[in-house]
Amino acid sequence: MSTSLQALTAAALSLPGLIPTPVHAAEEEASLLYGYYEESSRNLAGVNSRFNPIVVDSLLGSSKIKLSDRVKFAFNYAQDVWSGATPIATAPLSFKGNREGGVISGATPFLQNNNVLFDRQLNPLKQDALTGQLVKDTQLVHTLSAASPEVRRQGDFKLGYEWNEVSLDVGGGISVENDYESRFGNLAGRWDLNQKLTSLNLGLSYTNSDTHAILDHDVTPYIWNTSGGYEVRNIISNNSQITKTGGNTLLQGNRQDWGTAFGVTQILNEGALLEAGVSYNRSTGYMANPYKTVETAFVDPSQTGDVLSGVAIGLLEKRPEERNQWTENLRYVQHIAGLDAAFHFDYRFFHDDWGINAHTFEADWVQPIGNNWTITPKVRYYSQDAADFYTPFMVSNQALNKNAVDANGRPIYVSANNPNNGQVYFRDADFNLIDANGRIVDENAINPVNKTVPFDGSKLPANYSSDHRLSGFGALSGGITVSKRFAKGVTLEAGAEYYTHAGSLKLGGGGEGSYADYNSYMVNAVLKVDLSSLSLSSAGSKHAEHLFHNHHGGHAPAGVMFDHMLDKSGDIMVGARYMYGTQSGNILQGSNSVSDQAIINNGCNGSPCFTTPTGMNMNMIMVDLMYAPTDSLTLMLMPQFVDMNMTTRVLDGAPSATVEQQALINHHTLHEHTTGGIGDTGMYAMVKLFDQTIHHVHGTLGLSAPTGDVDVKFRDTHRIDAGFQHYGMQLGSGTWDFKPSITYTGNIDQYSWGAQLSGTVRLEDKNKSGFAFGDIFQSTAWGSYKLLNWLSASVRGVYTVQGSIKGEFNGTFNKLGPVDYPSSYGGRYWDVGFGVNAFVPSGDLQGNSLGFEWLQPVSDDVNGYQLQREGALSATWSYAF
Repeated sequence: MSTSLQALTAAALSLPGLIPTPVHAAEEEASLLYGYYEESSRNLAGVNSRFNPIVVDSLLGSSKIKLSDRVKFAFNYAQDVWSGATPIATAPLSFKGNREGGVISGATPFLQNNNVLFDRQLNPLKQDALTGQLVKDTQLVHTLSAASPEVRRQGDFKLGYEWNEVSLDVGGGISVENDYESRFGNLAGRWDLNQKLTSLNLGLSYTNSDTHAILDHDVTPYIWNTSGGYEVRNIISNNSQITKTGGNTLLQGNRQDWGTAFGVTQILNEGALLEAGVSYNRSTGYMANPYKTVETAFVDPSQTGDVLSGVAIGLLEKRPEERNQWTENLRYVQHIAGLDAAFHFDYRFFHDDWGINAHTFEADWVQPIGNNWTITPKVRYYSQDAADFYTPFMVSNQALNKNAVDANGRPIYVSANNPNNGQVYFRDADFNLIDANGRIVDENAINPVNKTVPFDGSKLPANYSSDHRLSGFGALSGGITVSKRFAKGVTLEAGAEYYTHAGSLKLGGGGEGSYADYNSYMVNAVLKVDLSSLSLSSAGSKHAEHLFHNHHGGHAPAGVMFDHMLDKSGDIMVGARYMYGTQSGNILQGSNSVSDQAIINNGCNGSPCFTTPTGMNMNMIMVDLMYAPTDSLTLMLMPQFVDMNMTTRVLDGAPSATVEQQALINHHTLHEHTTGGIGDTGMYAMVKLFDQTIHHVHGTLGLSAPTGDVDVKFRDTHRIDAGFQHYGMQLGSGTWDFKPSITYTGNIDQYSWGAQLSGTVRLEDKNKSGFAFGDIFQSTAWGSYKLLNWLSASVRGVYTVQGSIKGEFNGTFNKLGPVDYPSSYGGRYWDVGFGVNAFVPSGDLQGNSLGFEWLQPVSDDVNGYQLQREGALSATWSYAF
């Protein structure tokens, strides 16, 4: 097969999108992507919102390798952290869902209004500010609600076997969020015909998903109306239920998806390829969004006059419990020999039995521009019709509540003194109050009131949703990706895309109103290593083994950073590092566990203590990029991606709280706290100080740039500014930090050892949020033994000292427990680590190394009151060339 045809086939495997694959697709590859997405502010028709728009930080790690000539394995890990405001409903501006009328939106959504006005044609009315007259106002706006940061994690794999003309892949994975979990499996096969110029592809998939959403306690008073005897379970799905658990309103539902896809790929000639496919997916179960509501105005039709009043509430959306979806796609790829470029064009048509018909047109141009650079501009247009049950809001011609009557039409009364005792009463012909047996009762003892019943749900549509994603709209996006392929199969990519969503862009017109228009942009950076090109020459093999053996008898334990330099000028190393730390169990004061009462008495610096943490987990992924400009100097860049979660509880015997404090306590203890995103970025220079056969010493001078956020806040609750999240839940230090270290390593035969002194010195007294973390000093020493030519085991001891926080948050910060006080950070910590390191000395993956270490706490001597540590895991991968 010619070079151009190989490039064409490879290009056909890469769908255009935010993460385009270069033409030179590798059979074996490891990659790491970081992406950032941000939406523009919504148009709230003159209402100012202090909610920030949605932002998403994404991290994607992928690898695919050959286990043998015929067996392939691929694994992906994806993590998204999102925060910001999103629409939960749509309503007329006159409903004041965003608290219009001089009040800045932002505290909580406003989904109930007892005085919404309409004319006889059910057009919304508002009072003119100048004349005081009621005028028609059909302006719609989204009602926004914001959430604290949330994290989604997904892991999936694929195992494939290839025969000469047939291949079979089996895969599966899981996606987990705080309120949603999805498990999936798939099976795919390919059959090559016509001397591999024609390929038939068939795939099957199954997904089982569970929703377990805690309904926002700020809006449940509107969508959970137990006082009227009406609960949202009456209007949602048979495949879901709502329960009260630990003070929370919990919605649970299950969904199942079955899918199949068939496709044909035909190589037309050395310059052209055509793909065609069709897919079908059947979904059953709970498919609504538990956080989307439909504003519904209940207007009593018995009213007279030209102005009708009603009551508006938010009803949880209701979607069908079945969905059948079909997609047909066509793709054409053309190699342009004169420019050595490839042109891709895709068209997809989607339709389902919800009434949505969607068209997608995509095109990109993959253009090599010399010296292993590639540039890929692209454009995409999308248009869809609205779902049959989409509605911005609803008006129901009935009262929200009405007086109950019996089968004979008699009004029913209950006792105001004891309305839930089950007894009902009536009026006789003389207006005496009688019980069900006709006996007259003492009204003074009963204190009768009319029994009310909620509205008739059968008068509502069978399904309804105001989710703008089910509306009619069009979207246009354009972007560009630039990639550079370096030696030894290393590729760096950077891409950007701008997206605009508008009802006016819908094919044929008739899309959603301009109130729903918004723009967004996405940027990403990708590091790829072509593992199939890493097979080294004999000289290269000796160099790679030298890195593993001669410097330190194998890498230092995975938890040790800056442990080695590159060997000679021109060397490059790429790697990834994962660190996990967990805390749970008892609260310590110094080295001793303390009771809740001791925390209440002394844990909050003389202020009331209400809560204490019960668990905290930290995940950090770091990218190691190393380059040696000289034999004695190695430069290193280390970006970081961090996410954390914390749970808290109410202290036993906690003092009485004010109404506002209790609202905050409920918010903090009923919900897991989550943060995530980019951490601080490290820049380091390692200098060789002493280098002999057995003993080696080098020093490291580093700066940590404050790229991690230190102003992460809770979402507001109960119209209360919840303020900053805890100090330890911020994503960085917020200060420029000096990070020096000196490292000694040695080795003889099967043994190696090392020691390191390191520190972190804050170069600023406070960050933009008003505080600075304490300085850190750490000493560590380790020894390792080479069990096999490619495997070593290590033991390490660590002593760490960290100072307490200086200053405090300079904005709203609600202090509910010890974790909210700067004095309860830092301390003295002793740990012992156990690790293994593996190195691939030969073969296709030669030069790759893996390391794992578990760090077990031995003793803690903490400042203030802190949750005890349970341990930390470090895992590293690196490749040097």
